[in-house]
Amino acid sequence: MTDEDRAERAAGTGLTDADRTALIAALRAADAVRFGEFELSHGGTSDYYVDKYLFETDPDSLTAVAEAFADRLAGTDATLAGVALGAVPLVAVTAEKLGRSYVIARKETKEYGTGNRIEGRLDDGEEVIVLEDIATTGQSAVDAVEALREAGATVDRVIVVVDREEGAHELLAEHDVDLEALLTATELLDERA
Repeated sequence: MTDEDRAERAAGTGLTDADRTALIAALRAADAVRFGEFELSHGGTSDYYVDKYLFETDPDSLTAVAEAFADRLAGTDATLAGVALGAVPLVAVTAEKLGRSYVIARKETKEYGTGNRIEGRLDDGEEVIVLEDIATTGQSAVDAVEALREAGATVDRVIVVVDREEGAHELLAEHDVDLEALLTATELLDERA
């Protein structure tokens, strides 16, 4: 790694230009970036779609994402949390790379078994960083943060693979949470072939 790469990583993105280009290439190689007309989960439409299930089920892409998350998280020993269902593979592989535990934040309290909303071991006051796949409005990340806080965790960071730049940063800030993205939609689309 060059001094320029170290300086760039220290500037807060966690990714060098080479890392960013490689991550974009991995998402594209998994055919996870598609163009056309798509309806989004929040009800809006978009002329592009990032298919999290394609990049999360492709071993090369999943490895690239997990390595980028692990690099970003190397300076902390916080417990990781993944938002069910999409971020579970991301948090599992990242936690394994870092050798630490993780928890899963369900969208709703389950109606059977233990009836948990947060799965895994979590101590009161424990620092947790939420990993998420795609941020659009940020509502699912806010819901996960609130559930984790209700369970006793301290949460002030969410890291996503792609920030679609459609309000998630602002919504999370209203809840005293910093949103960090491995990639923004602008970066992803600037690489459009």
